[in-house]
Order: sequence, then C-alpha cells, then structure tokens
Amino acid sequence: VPRGPPHHRPLLKLGHPCEAAAAAARMSTQTSHYLKPRPLSLPPAIPESPSRQRRHTLPASEFRCLTPEDAAGVFELEREAFIPVLGTCPLNVDEIRYFLTLCPELSMGWFLEGRLLAFIIGSLWDKERITQESLTLHRPGGRTAHLHLLAVHRAFRQQGKGSVLLWRYLHHLGSQPAVRRAVLMCEARLVPFYQRFGFRPVGPCAVSVGSLVFTEMQCSMRDLVSQRRNSDC
Repeated sequence: VPRGPPHHRPLLKLGHPCEAAAAAARMSTQTSHYLKPRPLSLPPAIPESPSRQRRHTLPASEFRCLTPEDAAGVFELEREAFIPVLGTCPLNVDEIRYFLTLCPELSMGWFLEGRLLAFIIGSLWDKERITQESLTLHRPGGRTAHLHLLAVHRAFRQQGKGSVLLWRYLHHLGSQPAVRRAVLMCEARLVPFYQRFGFRPVGPCAVSVGSLVFTEMQCSMRDLVSQRRNSDC
C-alpha cells in the first residue's frame, strides 16, 4: 500500500471562504464538452507551466490532467488562494507531487496559453467516509474519488471558472469505471454550492482543523450520469 509523504498534518480541504464569497469560483478530456469555455485574456502574472514551455504553439484554452512537473505551479496557485484566508496551505508541494505522481488521472488543470489558471486534485480512497488518513494517502484499489483541492487564480474568480472546472472534472471521473462516487469536505456555507453539482451532505466530517468543522458530501457517479442525461446541458 503506498504510503503518504512525510510530515503529515491536518489539512484543510475543498471549499474555503473565498469560494463562498465568489459563488462561481467555487478536470484531461480530449472530447468536446457542453461547457466549452469562451476565449480568455491571460494576465501576465500567471506563471507558465513547465511542461508547456517547450511548445512553440500553445492552445488558447486547455483542460488536462496534471503531472509532477506541474507541482510547483499548482503549489503557487494554492498559496495565492488559501494563505490570505486560512494562513496555511492544505497541501505542501511534496504532497501535491505525491498525488500527481501516483494518480495524475484524478487531477485536472485548466490552462490558458500554457499557464495554469485553475486546478482540482483528487485521489482514490477505499472507505465510505473521509478520515484523517485519507487526507494525504492514495489507495489504488479504492472506488471513491476524494477531492482534496479546488483553486482558481484570483484574476479569474467570480467568473464561473470554478464551476466549469468542477463540471468537467466530474464528467472526467464519470468516464472511469473504477470510480463509483466522489467525496469532499466543506464548510456548511458551501453545501448549497456543491449540491448544484449532485453532491449531497452525509453528515459531519470526522476531520476537523482547529475550531473549523466540516460537512462531508458525496456524489454518486451513476446518479450524476443520469442527472446529466436528463438535463438540458
């Protein structure tokens, strides 16, 4: 069983107050999708992904799974999104690299001209509910996709980018037969947001961080596929 990176600590997961304040800021498939983004303008401050720097021609907008090469850029975006609100990062760069090495197919980044503007990181878990151990481990035999992080660059918040990315990520998960459900933990204020994507609250999460407590939410891939088939999307 793979072991997590050293120096485990309690981690704050998906759904920080910035997401609540910006309802729209709240994963790689090659096929066209109903949520195809419109052309975007890239602020110069967003660093270019190392894996894209070698290309002479970069797609204007691209969704793809992340790789270990992306870890540093992911960490910088995570710092920018979480430090001002939480004073800490849910994952350190080694933990990010750990997940992107063992389960890159459970991540997704949104790139604009080769630069990362938003990402989601997940891993597999082999139990029904989230535990402290699940925060830093990937269980290859698991059937549950644990969503650890969602972050959007500050220049693209309040524009619906987080929603677009989450829909694409869930669509990507639905194409993986091994994944039966998705699970995350969030603050109570964010429960209505995630309910829009098919997540339902299953009770208080066993994990807390200091005085912060969380609601655990789950989404059945079968129910999600049915919901999308019967929708107008």
